This record gives sequence, structure tokens and C-alpha cells, in this order.
Amino acid sequence: MKKILTLASLFVISVSTAQDIKVTTKDNDLKLSALPYYSYGKGLGLTSPDSLFQLNIRFRMQNRVTYIENEGEESAYDGQIRRLRLRFDGYVGDPRFLYAIQLSFAPGDVGEIEEGENLNIIRDAVVFYRPNKNWNFSFGQTKLPGNRQRVNSSGGLQLTDRTINNAKFTVDRDFGFQAHYLHENLEKFSYNIKTAVSTGEGRNWTKSNDNGVALTGKLELFPFGSFKKDGTSFEGDIAREATPKLMLSGAFQQNNHARRTQGQLGEDLFEQKTMKSVLLDAMLKYNGWAFMSAYMSRACDNPITVNPEDATDIQYVFTGSGMDYQLSYLFPSNYEIIGRFSTQKVNEDIQELAPDTKQYSIGVTKYIWEHAFKLQGELTLDDLNYFDGSSKQNWYLRFQVEIGI
Repeated sequence: MKKILTLASLFVISVSTAQDIKVTTKDNDLKLSALPYYSYGKGLGLTSPDSLFQLNIRFRMQNRVTYIENEGEESAYDGQIRRLRLRFDGYVGDPRFLYAIQLSFAPGDVGEIEEGENLNIIRDAVVFYRPNKNWNFSFGQTKLPGNRQRVNSSGGLQLTDRTINNAKFTVDRDFGFQAHYLHENLEKFSYNIKTAVSTGEGRNWTKSNDNGVALTGKLELFPFGSFKKDGTSFEGDIAREATPKLMLSGAFQQNNHARRTQGQLGEDLFEQKTMKSVLLDAMLKYNGWAFMSAYMSRACDNPITVNPEDATDIQYVFTGSGMDYQLSYLFPSNYEIIGRFSTQKVNEDIQELAPDTKQYSIGVTKYIWEHAFKLQGELTLDDLNYFDGSSKQNWYLRFQVEIGI
């Protein structure tokens, strides 16, 4: 990490010595539709006097401590840097040609280093062409237009993590092409159409050449006009909408000849499988109140794969469906209370291998600098029900600090 930070510093220094750089205080927040990072303020922006290039630098960090009680196990605690990210974005030559880079350094982001596996430092590395305010075209690695909670930055969450359904059914970052058409207006009916053609194997995949693609499409509707401050990109009504604002969205993906148990995520399968995902979302905000609901599912024919050299060794596509419900209220003091309930049901093909789950969460958040600097407390209970009739309950209590620019 020290080497990467040193290289980043040398890059900024070399740019500064090559030209007379000025620090910008406005107009350096890109608002790219494929990268709905939560932004409060403008970060650190550098623009050359001749406006040939712009560099914007941001960071964010999540530190947390968790007390864990898993049934049948000793109680324990876990303290960690959950996320540590650096983000660089801007344009080169012409403001219509943009770039975005996001690097991750925390162990939970990068994952364990294993022989033959790539180091997952690169999260986003993507080039954009934005000819006008309506169209965005991109090429590279970034998030696909999937379910709302996954597309949003983890820094814009009300609770400390996404739901159990997001963990199992989401479509994640991938390498490919995307085309977005945006038609938003604060005062009247609006809509967005987003499409992607990608490899389907997830981020930083180089194990083998590909023989399948993932096709993703999404439609977003805003019956009462778009949200203030790009409000679909963060949870909770911190913008305090003066009139009710509603978003309804639906996404579909077919991932052909996928190699991993969750498409772009998970362990390697012993046989390639084609998966179909449906992702539906609703978001309503008004005067400090916020409600969200989501449906997610994945289907696959014959989801279980077997190691040809060991019949007892299997990997399976996680198939099934789930629902999420989340309600919150933000007090004028910038304290917020949040409640969430999730249900997850696995398909019959894998019900002997994975439990049905219900998850209950309550949380309190204190916003110091909106989502960019906040204190979060959360209590979560998981209720697991297995095929043989047995059940298990796990819970955790967590405190987290989020800070960034």
C-alpha cells in the first residue's frame, strides 16, 4: 500500500511541476451515471489553466468493531478497517472524455491472497464519453446497472452493510461496455434507460479466455420527478424532500456460460452455467422519511456442478429469491433511526445445501457531515432454517465510523 500511495503522490507532484496547476472549488464533481458515488463537497480538484485535463482526488474509510454471537459457537468480537478506498476521476483533453479509477486496500475489499488468484485492488477503471447531458457511454471495469443498493456506494448506506439478498443475488462489477440514456427533471415524470454488455466473470478476471457474455438492462422511473441532490444515490432522506419523490426500477441480466457461483462473484464452478437475474426496486422519500423495498432472484437450470475428479466435491449456483424492506426517519438533529427486514428463500434444487434466512436489523446513525462523516450503530439478527427442520440464530452488535472527502 505504501508503494501505491507513494506512486500516487509522485504522479500528483510530477503533474504539478509540469504545468501551473490550479485547485478548483467547483464543477469538478462528475455525476457519472455508472458511478453514483456519494459526494458531499468536491474533494480535491486540480485543473490545468488551459483546461486540457482535470484530476479529482477523494478517499473514504470505514472503521468498525463488531460483537458476534453465533449459535453453537463462542462469542467473539471483530475489529477491522472494513473499507479503505482511493478514487481519482476527471477528464483528459476534452470534458466529454472522462475517466474514473477507484482502488481498494482494506483486507475485506481485497480478499485473501491465494496462489493463482489476482490481487483485487482495482475496483473501477473506466473511460467515459459523455457527448451531452442525456448520454453516457463507458468502456472498462465498473458496476453494472443492477439493484439499487449495490449500485449505490457503500458509503451511502444507512446501516453498516447491505442486505443478505444483495450479498447473494446482486450483479456486481464487471468489464465491458455500457450505454445510459438519462432523462431526469426535478418537477415532472422522468426516466433512465441503462444497458451493459460485459464478460460476466466479475472484476479482475484473467484466469481464462471467455466464451460467453452478460447482457444487462435496466429501466428507472420517477413518477413525481427526480430526487434532489441525486437522491437515489444514497439511502435516507438527508436532502429532506419537500414533496414526495418515488423511484421504481427493474433490471434483468442473462449471464451466459458463467464460471462462478454468483455470476460475477463467488467460487469457481466445475461447469459453466447460464444464469438469469431479476432485480426490482422501489424508493420513496419525503420530509425526512425514507422507505425502500427490493426483490431479487436468480434462476439456473441444473445449478449443482461436481468435480470430475472427486464426486464429493461440489459447487452450486446460488438460486432463489428474496425481499428487502427498509424504513427510516431523520430527525432535525441529524440523528436517524432505521429498521430493516429481509427474507431469503433458496430454490428446491439447492435447499439441502443452503438455509432459508430471515434478517432483522435496527440502527441509529448520527450524520456529522451527511454520509461523508457519520457514526453508525447496528443490531442485526439472522434466523436460519435448514432443510432437515433445524434452525439457528446468529446476531451481532456493531459500531462503525465512516469518513471521507
